[in-house]
Amino acid sequence: MKKVYLIGYMGSGKSAIGKRLSFSTRLPFYDMDTEIEKRLGMTIPEIFEKYGEAYFREKETEFLRSFRNENCIIATGGGVAMKRENRELMRSTGLVFYLNAPFRDIWRRISTDRNRPIVQRSTRSELEQLYDERLPHYLKAAHFKVETENRTLRQVTEYLAFQIGRLKGDI
Repeated sequence: MKKVYLIGYMGSGKSAIGKRLSFSTRLPFYDMDTEIEKRLGMTIPEIFEKYGEAYFREKETEFLRSFRNENCIIATGGGVAMKRENRELMRSTGLVFYLNAPFRDIWRRISTDRNRPIVQRSTRSELEQLYDERLPHYLKAAHFKVETENRTLRQVTEYLAFQIGRLKGDI
């Protein structure tokens, strides 16, 4: 069984596109952050506050190691590709699509989001620096780089569905 992983910086559209892609491909959709919240019975901000980011990152790796073995779509956390083990787990168990969005678009989407601990404690400049630091890791993890700039959610979803259908023998 193979999974479809959507990776990218926070606000790149992973969850929004994942839900639409699930509908068009009839594959179940899971949001990694939501699944971790369910497992721990806490929100992401609560996990960060109580246990710290390193603990949360370990929970992401545990998720990748242990999540059910089924054909499905998974929207990952924005930092999941930073860890080599996570990149290897995703690449070996599925197809990895990197949703590339320019930082200006991302900033517009995330700047007022209260459910993102890192946004609440960082400046725009710090978040843009983090974006730049994560980019090479997304590229290392991805089988496909998907440009989202000037494309609607529908266009991106249709492109992903086409690629999944084309590679169906691989998933």
